Amino acid sequence: MSKAETLLARALPLSVKIATAESCTGGLIAAAITAVPGSSQIFDRGFVAYSNTAKEGVMGVASATLENFGAVSMEAVREMAEGVLRRSDADMVIAESGISGPGGSEFKPEGRVCFAIASVGETTVTEQHDFGALGRENVRAATVDHALDMAISMLQDAP
Repeated sequence: MSKAETLLARALPLSVKIATAESCTGGLIAAAITAVPGSSQIFDRGFVAYSNTAKEGVMGVASATLENFGAVSMEAVREMAEGVLRRSDADMVIAESGISGPGGSEFKPEGRVCFAIASVGETTVTEQHDFGALGRENVRAATVDHALDMAISMLQDAP
């Protein structure tokens, strides 16, 4: 069973609707979920915002957050998740922002990705992972896998 199929199997009996707030994956998390037959029962919508302007306008990230911490930060990804939660009919939002490469910097290296899961009535969970300079497609694939793992784990821990 794929991770997206596992997510569907966990979300369905809980009647959890899911949305995504994606940056470096460009919609790959939403694509993985919607590739599963029956996903329309749990998937509400996906937001892809690559530019800072789009993160502000579409996802509700504060310009001060982007100026002070950058788009690849725990602060920005938290605001992405919480903003999409307010702008959708979802019960849970999976968010990510990262440096898929090539390139990066001393402070934000290639392969660094920040994640957040926001759920109605719950505290937003954030994580940062440094996957390393695996190459663009491999970083993006690792990001999708980890995001799905986080969402599955959150649903597993649900009452």
